[in-house]
Amino acid sequence: MSAFVGPIKDVCIGIYDGPHATPKESSDGPVFLGIKNVTLEGRLDLTEIRHVSEQEFPLWTKRVIPRKDDIVFSYEATLHLYAIIPDGFRGCLGRRMALVRPDTAKVVPRFLHYYFLSPSWKAQMLANVMTGATVDRIPIARFPTFEVRIPHLAEQQRIADTLSAYDDLIENNRRRIKLLEDAARLLYREWFVHLRFPGHEHVKIVDGVPEGWERKVVPDLIAINPTERIERGREVWYVPMAALSETGMTVDRGDFERRTVHTAVKFRANDVLLARITPCLENGKTGLVCFLDEGDVACGSTEFIVLRGTSVSPYFVYCLARTYDFREHAIKSMIGSSGRQRVQAGCFDEYVVALPPSSVLREFDDSVAPMFQQIAVLDQQNEKLRQARNLLLPRLMRGDLAV
Repeated sequence: MSAFVGPIKDVCIGIYDGPHATPKESSDGPVFLGIKNVTLEGRLDLTEIRHVSEQEFPLWTKRVIPRKDDIVFSYEATLHLYAIIPDGFRGCLGRRMALVRPDTAKVVPRFLHYYFLSPSWKAQMLANVMTGATVDRIPIARFPTFEVRIPHLAEQQRIADTLSAYDDLIENNRRRIKLLEDAARLLYREWFVHLRFPGHEHVKIVDGVPEGWERKVVPDLIAINPTERIERGREVWYVPMAALSETGMTVDRGDFERRTVHTAVKFRANDVLLARITPCLENGKTGLVCFLDEGDVACGSTEFIVLRGTSVSPYFVYCLARTYDFREHAIKSMIGSSGRQRVQAGCFDEYVVALPPSSVLREFDDSVAPMFQQIAVLDQQNEKLRQARNLLLPRLMRGDLAV
């Protein structure tokens, strides 16, 4: 298979590390690309970014300006993160980030990106990790000498096209999931925040709520951290805080673990997981448990608060938990040291929800249930696509499969 075996520097125009400092805070400007902007899957995630001002941008790009098809990677603290720079990106490398600029006459950038995600490359990185007093790191000075084994360009292109087909489908499903969730949340806001529900024109507002609606505190509608038991020693899924998205309801299954030692935080299918720690709550980390079958139980990070609807559907609970007012109320209850403050579950005892008649709740559920069900189907499809890609990737890189 291999057409070239040798140091990575021989197939690259250059390898550059980023600045060893952090710029002043800026509300806008180019992206200061950090570790948090690269996912375990190998994607750029720019939903939460730090900016560098236009005035300072030249200072942070003296060594290199990231451009299309560069491959950025983390070399310190959180290791083994790689992403390819898309067309139109404008920014600079952040701390603990570096980039490889492929020589396209020798290597296909997308192929090299997948190569970096392969087990053989990861094993080489692990063999060269330097353990520090506080964090582990890859020695950038030695990185250019690390060995790569790559086939001819035509085969590289075929491998990259094969794997990209899976990633393109995953990304398309991800966009569809976002559109479906946005539609459900918009309907919730229209009906239950702006009170423009079906027939609202003919309903009087009495003491701030439509006639026939009731004022209820959250515990009247939702169980907070409901008690669950898991048989001792039974292996179940453990969901860390990192699995929750800041932009949508689906969780990253790549972060899941199987554990026989269970945390106090336990949940079932259709429960809502709400981040209770800053800045996760501020950034909207909330997930609907759609990866479990009915009756299954999992455990999770102690930084979750579990919300389970008793008088309302999980769809209503999730949309409520994603509203600005609900999160702001939770944030105000936080106590603890600066930067690690936590929501107190008891704060929801005072949060009032305007509860509509059951007919309105049923109509809302009938409208959004198909959206949430389709999201669950798409999420399951993505999981199968990821599994198939992850099985193919090492075999293609080893040359076990012809393409």
